[in-house]
Amino acid sequence: MPHVAQVDLPRYMGAWYVIATIPSFPERHAYNAVESYAMRPDGKIQTTFRYRNGSFGAPVKTMHPVGTVQPGTGQAVWGEQFVWPIQAEYVIAYLDSSYRTVIVGRSKRDYVWIMARSPTLAPQEYAQLVQKVASLGYDTSKLREVPQQWPEPTP
Repeated sequence: MPHVAQVDLPRYMGAWYVIATIPSFPERHAYNAVESYAMRPDGKIQTTFRYRNGSFGAPVKTMHPVGTVQPGTGQAVWGEQFVWPIQAEYVIAYLDSSYRTVIVGRSKRDYVWIMARSPTLAPQEYAQLVQKVASLGYDTSKLREVPQQWPEPTP
């Protein structure tokens, strides 16, 4: 999986809305999915994945993997540890220069995430990102657009 040349980690930190994904098992019915990153004092990246399962009114679920940047990758390849000792591959394959949109993939091309700093994208911008996902070797027919509704409705 190709990765971007360099990532400014402090600039990358913060919240990213999941716009579309070829989802992993836990997120296959996610609504209002948001992935947030924060630098830890030990240099690792505390990740919080927050979503509602199946509807906007479902309870919020969270996961808290820890990212470890792989040396020599321009800070664009991480290991995301959900359970010790296994680290899932996390490759920043595309990142626009303004740090507004990102594509995160894996070498197996089994999962991919299109994320943005805002909960929605213009249709043309979304289509361009889907085309980039296809150029990375993914079957884009497997992409699932993640429903986003903000502010969140009250149950």
